[in-house]
Amino acid sequence: MTTNDNINPGPVQTRTPVAVLGLGLMGRALAAALLGAGHPTTVWNRSPGKADALAAQGAVRARTAADAVRSAPVVIVCVSTYDVVHQVLDPLAADVDGRTLLNLTSGTPEEARQAASWAAAHGADYLDGAIMGVPQMIGLPGTLLLHGGPRKTFDAQEPLLRVLGGANTYLGDDPGLPLLYDMALLTLLYATGQGLTHAQAMVGTAGVSATEFQPHAASVFHTVLAGLFDAESARVVDEADYATEVSNISTNQLAVGHIIRTSRELGLPTDWLAPVQAGLDRAVREGHAADNPARLIEYVRPDSP
Repeated sequence: MTTNDNINPGPVQTRTPVAVLGLGLMGRALAAALLGAGHPTTVWNRSPGKADALAAQGAVRARTAADAVRSAPVVIVCVSTYDVVHQVLDPLAADVDGRTLLNLTSGTPEEARQAASWAAAHGADYLDGAIMGVPQMIGLPGTLLLHGGPRKTFDAQEPLLRVLGGANTYLGDDPGLPLLYDMALLTLLYATGQGLTHAQAMVGTAGVSATEFQPHAASVFHTVLAGLFDAESARVVDEADYATEVSNISTNQLAVGHIIRTSRELGLPTDWLAPVQAGLDRAVREGHAADNPARLIEYVRPDSP
């Protein structure tokens, strides 16, 4: 048997080297996904021990943040706060020049914009992003990541971003938009969670377990509350078209009043419901009792009277 040394095995596919700064639960998940996809990955964390498992999987452990940044053209930052982002990166202003920073740290839209300005001033391309999921969801086809910054930077890094989640979405060139979306969606999440907790506490006063109550809660959520998230409800807000034949402000004012009185009778706190009641009461006083409750957005906007 002979071999042919001239056989061309074809092009070797190379993966972009990446550095990951921050190895909390999410940072470790990001680094593991990159390693799994074949990206040479350098990792750094202020507590070095958090890199042990990743090093065992093939990651390069950087001694310093500077070493990590210098190791790769793309740097993913996922730390606890934007204050920490600046503590880590500000001393490395010369090292980020010419690199792409993908910041997946949670914070406020204005913090993201300030970080983007800092990056631009020091010669780095910059995307800010928000991960709409938990660490166990990293790398899955349906995992949503929201991104903001220059379109050309997103397009250049989109193949790498797909490694982290299959539902990457570009929101625009404003780097603050991903965190604005993030905070809006978390507002929805926590408000819903608070409502469920309160509901469970209410029925619990009669000895009804959360397990017994859950099918009814799920049914109402899917059949009734889901209507809040359809295209028609969004159109009502965008067009300020508050006429309704379904459920008006007066009806909801009475319902919230009943919830508050019942809660007080049961010894449950009602302070979180006070702003809801106040908005409904105001709308009725101002002559909008027959309108869609979506009108309450007029009292929430920063330019509301």
